[in-house]
Amino acid sequence: MTTTRRLGTVFALLVSVLALVGASRLVLPATGGVDGEPPGVRRQLTFLRAALADGAGERAQELFPEGYFFAHALYGLTWVESGLRRPAGERAEALREARWALDRLDSPAGRAPFSPDLTPAYGVFYLGWTNWLRGGMLALQPADRRDPADLRRFAADSAALGAAFAAAPTPYLAAYPGQAWPVDSTVAVASLRLHDTLLPPRFGGTVGRWLDGVRQRLDPTTGLMPHRVDPVTGEPVEVARGTSQSMIHRFLVDVDPDFAREQYLRFRDRFVVSPLRLGPAVREYPVGTSGAGDVDSGPLLLGVSLSATVVTLGAAQARGDDRLARGLANYGELAGLPLDTPWTKRYAFGAMPIGDAFLAWAKTARPWVAAAPADPPAPNVPLLWRLPLVTVLLVVALLPWVPRLARYRPRRADPGPAAAVGLPS
Repeated sequence: MTTTRRLGTVFALLVSVLALVGASRLVLPATGGVDGEPPGVRRQLTFLRAALADGAGERAQELFPEGYFFAHALYGLTWVESGLRRPAGERAEALREARWALDRLDSPAGRAPFSPDLTPAYGVFYLGWTNWLRGGMLALQPADRRDPADLRRFAADSAALGAAFAAAPTPYLAAYPGQAWPVDSTVAVASLRLHDTLLPPRFGGTVGRWLDGVRQRLDPTTGLMPHRVDPVTGEPVEVARGTSQSMIHRFLVDVDPDFAREQYLRFRDRFVVSPLRLGPAVREYPVGTSGAGDVDSGPLLLGVSLSATVVTLGAAQARGDDRLARGLANYGELAGLPLDTPWTKRYAFGAMPIGDAFLAWAKTARPWVAAAPADPPAPNVPLLWRLPLVTVLLVVALLPWVPRLARYRPRRADPGPAAAVGLPS
């Protein structure tokens, strides 16, 4: 065999292997639902811990204002989610790693982007997410052995959030001076509901008033919570968008399951699409509208936001929308270019650890306060959506071998001299 033919064979093998691996990623389980251990997430966490120790949070901060915060918060929350899937006696590692993350948020670097002059101090984004993480750490601990310092801080921060909501004329508190996003207040209110499951209840009235205020200020275009609001009145100033909606629905199920179901179905109808009929994805703007991408959404391809698509995986799983969650997870295994080793797993070859943090958090999603939904929504993803992609990949796997098969000609047996002159043998 010549060198050229050898190289051609190696290339054909490589193409076939890659195509078959891609096909397998579309069909093998990529998430474990609300109770199971998602495949690969533990190895993702190993990669993320090393990346954060190497400055991944600081590098993410250069990309967007909450980069450092999200990189650490999502790492800690994924450990909480993983720990909640384990028996009470097997949660020490999850608690230790979640505390490591919280300590880095409860620091000058973690608070740097936020203003201490806001109400509550450092704003609803900072206090809502840290309160949620601290509450998750308490949920990992047996009720009679919870850390007293964590309990005091959780109670105090919850009280600060409750007082801020009670004093505000709007359900949406400011995250930055003069700026308010409903998603941030949704996280904070979910943390108050978590408080009332871990400690003596005190925020039921606060949550009820918040929901009333939200219903009065829905985006008139979609009937959903808006992306951005007037910080004084709470009135919508920007249409609902996929990046914030996907995160809202991760938390709203723990605030009010009935309202969450209604809002989730509206979101799914207006944002979940199948571009080119190749699989589920999430638009940044509602179907029929368009807009520019930004630092939150990333570049928009056919109107689809990669970040909204990743986070919607978690929202769908928390809502019991398993077919959509599995579809998004499998699509991510194909398009995310994961690099697997026996010890770590990273996507996009590890170039953007913040993306790994969002995906690991999405795959471990589950309600913390509400029961798992007993009435999952009817599937809106076709049962055989994978078939076109799998077919294409199988064709790609076979294609390099077609020229070789065409060149192959089996040798015919030599008929011998008798047959050549027409004589009997």
